[in-house]
Amino acid sequence: MSRPDFYLISCEHGGNRIPSRYRDFFLGREDVLRTHRGYDPGALRMAHDMAKTLDAPLVAATVSRLLIDLNRSIGHPHVYSEMTRAAEPELREEISRRYYQPYRTKAESRIRQAIESGARVVHVSCHSFTPELNGEMRNADIGLLYDPARPGEAELSRRWRQEMREALPEMRVRMNYPYSGTADGFTVHLRRRFAAENYVGIELEINQKHVFERGGHWKELRAGVIGAFVRALGL
Repeated sequence: MSRPDFYLISCEHGGNRIPSRYRDFFLGREDVLRTHRGYDPGALRMAHDMAKTLDAPLVAATVSRLLIDLNRSIGHPHVYSEMTRAAEPELREEISRRYYQPYRTKAESRIRQAIESGARVVHVSCHSFTPELNGEMRNADIGLLYDPARPGEAELSRRWRQEMREALPEMRVRMNYPYSGTADGFTVHLRRRFAAENYVGIELEINQKHVFERGGHWKELRAGVIGAFVRALGL
């Protein structure tokens, strides 16, 4: 008898909010908060829609990644930005205690509880990427990041890509692009905590050019991506 799946949707870079206590670090740098460096445009909307479709819990953050990056490991050189890196160690620890640790603990606890109840967890972490970085154009519309060494992730990613190719033939879907699925990130951390047969983690990356298109394009794209995922799951 196959195990039931438990679905979890997360969004680590859902907003660009800076709590008032830390705004002095961003004086004169407010503009950068509205760029891709401050948050992932469109990611939170995608995450909300996916969670609603799957009737799945959503763990999402709206504090800016420039305060502390919830998708990085503590100790990673970019977990704090250049704005907060020079803060006193006690203040950095306070930021971690208030925002980083509760977010990660909430998601990890949900996963552990589901596994202990006998389910396999399928986790989708929603992100978006800037069309151009350091003068280089990214040549993909959608990216799926996963660990090729984990069969469940590789197979679900393959099926999802195939379903998207049929539903959204004009979209270029690439695997482990524009980043490697095994680079430092929340799903990588969770893979170290949970065995492959218990946890399947995929990062969804959407090119931000689609988020800012006028008309109904962005809504249709979200529906196409989510519908393809539902079919890939066999629901």
